[in-house]
Amino acid sequence: MTPEEFRRYGKELVDWIADYQERIESFPVLSQVEPGAIRKRLPVSPPETGERFDAMMRDVEEIVLPGITHWQSPSFFAYFPSNSSGPSVLGELLSAGLGIQGMIWATSPAATELETHVLDWLVDMLGLPKAEASFRTPPRAPSSAPFSPRASARPRTARIRRAAGATSSPTPRPRRTPRSRKPPRSRESEARTSVWWRSTKPSPCRHPPSKSEFAPT
Repeated sequence: MTPEEFRRYGKELVDWIADYQERIESFPVLSQVEPGAIRKRLPVSPPETGERFDAMMRDVEEIVLPGITHWQSPSFFAYFPSNSSGPSVLGELLSAGLGIQGMIWATSPAATELETHVLDWLVDMLGLPKAEASFRTPPRAPSSAPFSPRASARPRTARIRRAAGATSSPTPRPRRTPRSRKPPRSRESEARTSVWWRSTKPSPCRHPPSKSEFAPT
């Protein structure tokens, strides 16, 4: 799909969503199809080539839409209220278009800091303790933002030390081994676990059982 095709089809899809929101009250809230009715109308084999966009949207209208429970309908009172809106749909479109992977701060700094800042707003809005805020209390920060500058500075620090004639790196401080919060196990419990493990662990040299092993004696 070229950028021009994406622009054209994207406008058509946004228009379809807007039209759907306008006529949503005309649909029955609960889908009226029988189990298996949707699959009967789908091809048995996967298509070898892609369909045209207008053909795909026709399938949405004729096959998919009749099998939809309309959660955004004003007459829908099950489970929880409608969970979608125009701004949220546009936000998801923008997020999908950027296609970022915000795993750590370095992969997308804006995503990490924007999300963290909005969560700080949520702390204020809900009246939660200030200690629950992220950047205001760095030791409790859920992101890697405070640690990324130090991690990225390590190679540069090593080069500076070598240029200054340092022959060895500074002695690292010993790390503390975290203590387990689980209660200590008794020797009797450990013995039972060991016996069970030896009895259930398959031998690497054992062949699959034959029919004679399961034959009645």
